[in-house]
Amino acid sequence: MTALEFSPAFTAELALGAAAVLAAGGYAYAGLWPESQIFGRCVVAAKNPRQIALTYDDGPNDADTYRLLEVLAKHSVRATFFMIGRFVRQRPEIARAVAAAGHLIGNHTMTHPLLLVRPPSVVRQQIGDCNAALEDALGVPVRWFRPPHGGRRPDVLRIARELGLAPVMWNAMGYDWKRTTPEAVEKNILRGFEKNRRRGYATNALLHDGGQAGIGQDRRHTVAATDRLISGWKNDFAARGEVGEFVTPEAWL
Repeated sequence: MTALEFSPAFTAELALGAAAVLAAGGYAYAGLWPESQIFGRCVVAAKNPRQIALTYDDGPNDADTYRLLEVLAKHSVRATFFMIGRFVRQRPEIARAVAAAGHLIGNHTMTHPLLLVRPPSVVRQQIGDCNAALEDALGVPVRWFRPPHGGRRPDVLRIARELGLAPVMWNAMGYDWKRTTPEAVEKNILRGFEKNRRRGYATNALLHDGGQAGIGQDRRHTVAATDRLISGWKNDFAARGEVGEFVTPEAWL
């Protein structure tokens, strides 16, 4: 055969390989892309470009969760905190401070595993144990859930709902889980914000007040970026003759 001719068997193997790659890519999109609804309905954002939800993952965290509460209080903005259960067990007083300040608190699993690749028994234990940690600390039921890394599949979402939780994703990301600058975090979020505004959607911003590696992660860049973002948004909306609204995901159910 020539260089451009293949046997039927090889052609069939090539086709199967291509199908497997496409299937893997589709599964990854469905299970990891934050705006995907393929595996089940998740809260992302409403069609209202004047609404912004600030959400923070991986706390509670000394001392930046407290610093963030100060910034949010200065601007009279209510935010959402998705907390890791093992850190709530270590620092229940921070979780209670977040709740006392009027912010929404959600479940971010007990130890932050990628649920997309864990068996259902582990998924249920991770979500259930975090619920227990939060409810022990706060004394009230938890109603919101964000899967670590956004990883979910149909049974992950089903288990969350069986435990009384609504899954929440995002449509703008600060990329602030690594060492960076407030300016870079702000730029990343604003890029998502502009994209959402062009599409006519609200912005659900993913930021981090903690880190899955342990308590004590440096998130000062996130605290400073939050201050810059809120001030900038308020000025931007005022210049447009509009009124921006800072909301939590419960506004979009």
